[in-house]
Amino acid sequence: MGRTAVVVGGGIGGLAVAIGLRRVGWEVTVVERTRVLDDAGAGISLAANGLRALDALGVGAQVRAAARGQYTGGTRTPQGAWLARMDGAALERALGTPIVGIPRAALHALLRAELPPECLVPGARMTALDRSAPGRVRVAYEHDDGRPDEAEPDLVVGADGIGSGTRALLFPDHPGPAHSGSTVLRALTKGPVEAGSDFEITWGRGTEFGHIALTDGRAEWHAVLNSPAGLRYPNPLAEMRRRFAGWHEPIPALLDATDPNDVLHHDIGELADPLPSFVAGRVALLGDAAHAMTPHLGQGACQALEDAVVLAARISEGPDVARALARYDAERRPRAQGVAAAARQAGRMGQQLAHPVAVALRNTALRLAPSGVAVRMILQHAAWTPPRLPGC
Repeated sequence: MGRTAVVVGGGIGGLAVAIGLRRVGWEVTVVERTRVLDDAGAGISLAANGLRALDALGVGAQVRAAARGQYTGGTRTPQGAWLARMDGAALERALGTPIVGIPRAALHALLRAELPPECLVPGARMTALDRSAPGRVRVAYEHDDGRPDEAEPDLVVGADGIGSGTRALLFPDHPGPAHSGSTVLRALTKGPVEAGSDFEITWGRGTEFGHIALTDGRAEWHAVLNSPAGLRYPNPLAEMRRRFAGWHEPIPALLDATDPNDVLHHDIGELADPLPSFVAGRVALLGDAAHAMTPHLGQGACQALEDAVVLAARISEGPDVARALARYDAERRPRAQGVAAAARQAGRMGQQLAHPVAVALRNTALRLAPSGVAVRMILQHAAWTPPRLPGC
């Protein structure tokens, strides 16, 4: 029998690490608390580092075929004036690939398709994690019909998101996620819509509206607002129409093309206090469980995909799980926590700015910045080369 792993969480990061571990010869079980394995969300942008991670996992070509490259667009004011233009072609020349946009559900489905159905256990939640015996770890979980189950794998990966129960068990004194000060509403349009460009964000005062054009003609839109945690609206779409009344096209058209029942609303949390480690014994944390960050750099999923590839690569090197995980932690923690800090700063200098003088200064700085500044900022985080997985 080969070496075994239990992955707690069946989101993008959890599925990606399951693919990676299987490619290096491990048997994997993915335990996911929701009954339906379908990543909730609207759309997602993937930069070069995320796509290279998917290439290393053997699924990059499939994702590119389902995604749309982001070549046109940029950053605007609510009146429609351009603050900065996107140069997707320059990014492609520098990195070998453009940023792409894809529905989250489509990306999730492509990752699921790489795994045999028997390794996916939906409708089950982890109830205990026992690391008391040296060199061993025991995981207990309960199915949604109340049936208990357990496993004693060689490795456990906590990929269970920002509210990670795995992280809470490993680091009970850590304060956990904090509210970032922002909330996000988002949706996919019902059908094709004229989006005008591949990707745009528009900055107001403490407000951002953005869109991603998709291959089938639909678009994803998101609205990020300064907001206390827990604030909700009786009619979210009507509130968005009120908030963005008078903003430039295609914002009104995107809202008009949206079914009110499709609008998602989530407060944005982050691990403002960095974890002291991503590992403990034979247990590793990955993605939001390890380094939940704000979305202001579009790097959350990309960093989870990097985690998945590096974890699988280091595990494949041996000689034992604990030392492999120590290498994973040493490689991933500085980078992921650095990107998280940069995302927080980008939000403070971008979407979260609300004072009119600060907004005016930011806008002036963007207008005057040389055209290559935005490309260099993206390259700073996206220029990453994955390790090669054996057999891939």
